[in-house]
Amino acid sequence: MSDAYHQLLDATIQHLEDLKSRGVRHVAVAPETLRALAQPAAAKSQIPNLKSQIEKPAATVPAVQSAIGNRQSATPSPAAEQESLLSLPGETVSSQSPPLDSQAKAAAFAALRERALACVKCPHLASSRKTVVFGVGSIDAQLMFVGEAPGADEDEQGEPFVGKAGQLLTKIIQAMGLQRGDVYIGNILKCRPDTPGQSAGNRKPTADEMATCIPYLHEQIDLIRPKMLVALGATAVEGLLGKTIGITRLRGNWKTYRGIPLMPTYHPAYLLRNQAMSEKRKVWEDMLAVMEKLEMPISQKQRNYFLRG
Repeated sequence: MSDAYHQLLDATIQHLEDLKSRGVRHVAVAPETLRALAQPAAAKSQIPNLKSQIEKPAATVPAVQSAIGNRQSATPSPAAEQESLLSLPGETVSSQSPPLDSQAKAAAFAALRERALACVKCPHLASSRKTVVFGVGSIDAQLMFVGEAPGADEDEQGEPFVGKAGQLLTKIIQAMGLQRGDVYIGNILKCRPDTPGQSAGNRKPTADEMATCIPYLHEQIDLIRPKMLVALGATAVEGLLGKTIGITRLRGNWKTYRGIPLMPTYHPAYLLRNQAMSEKRKVWEDMLAVMEKLEMPISQKQRNYFLRG
């Protein structure tokens, strides 16, 4: 099969997964598109752009999945692709579509960013924000940090974790032997939660706000394909896993999110409030576990951070 066919098929699958993550369960597809998908491999170069056909009446997502399932055996099986397409937001995804090449990946990420910057799904947040805080870092990162929502500094600068807590996160990343540009940093919410009548301070995102915004994060994760995720704080864990049992019980214990190992840990802001060496050590032990899983070199000096002599 041609490279063009594979690129089109991968883009189609990515688009369907995007629709699925936003709660769409049925899409209309032109009959000629389904007929083309069912044709032998030699004719597949004639398949029209599925996204451009999405407004035409016809089949549903399951029918499209069945047609897409006619791929060669070198690619994921129809059952595996169906599992990926039908997984609900927040569920563990055990299989994914093939990764995009670097150019297609950059283009998809840029398009996602543009959609997020123009988002007004939460009118109260859109009207109060100064900017949408999309995320920052390498789109090829092996490690991704996820926080809860932008604060005042982030809303002002348009970049996550740039205030005092962000500066501490940067120090943690550097202590791991990395730079901010080596990882990717994002939030459950892309807008700062509004605080009517308050000149300062932050509030926790609501469950509805997190559910509305998290599809953007899903797309970021699916495009970046990090090897590890770190959830910073209780709200990030709640937004990702739906867990409300408390970060003190969850931190340090590996979880799985969208098929990726996830380490819950304390938010850097907690360490600013609680300067105890024992609490800093807990976060550092979580980072050591992440480094070990990523097979990063760990020096004796790093292993001894925050240990009393």
